[in-house]
Amino acid sequence: MAKSQQTYSKTEKEKKRLKKREEKQKKKEARKAEKDSGEGIPFAYVDHMGNLVDTPPDPSEKVKVDADEIVLGIPPKEEGDEEKFDPIRNGKVSFYDFEKGFGFIIDSENNEKYFVHVSGLIDEINEGDKVSFELEMGRKGLNAVRVKQV
Repeated sequence: MAKSQQTYSKTEKEKKRLKKREEKQKKKEARKAEKDSGEGIPFAYVDHMGNLVDTPPDPSEKVKVDADEIVLGIPPKEEGDEEKFDPIRNGKVSFYDFEKGFGFIIDSENNEKYFVHVSGLIDEINEGDKVSFELEMGRKGLNAVRVKQV
C-alpha cells in the first residue's frame, strides 16, 4: 500500500511540472506576440516646448531653429554690459588675532564677512578699525588683501 501511495504522488508531481511548463511556454509565446505587434512598448514625443508627451506634437507649432544661433557656454559680453566694479572695498574689522595673524572684515556695502591674513596687511589693524581692502580668491573663498586703515 505504501508503494502505490508513492507512485500516485510521483505522477501528481509530474503532472504539476508539465502544467507549469505549458503555462510558461504560453506566457513566452504571448510576450513574443506582443513584442512583434509593437503594442505595450511606451512611445514618447517631444512637444514644441521640449517636454515629453504621449501625443504627437502639433506641426503648426513647430519652430525652425538655426544651429548657428545656438550659443554654447557663456555668451560673450558686449560693450556696455559690464557693470562698473570698484575693486577697492570698505569695511570694518570685526575680529583680529595678533598672535595667530588672521582676522575677519565685514564689508560695509553687503555685510559679507571676509577672511584677512597678516600677509595681506599694509597697515596694522585692530578690532573696530575702518579699513579699505581688495578681494582675491583664496583656497577657501574670497580673502581681503591690501588692507589699510581709512
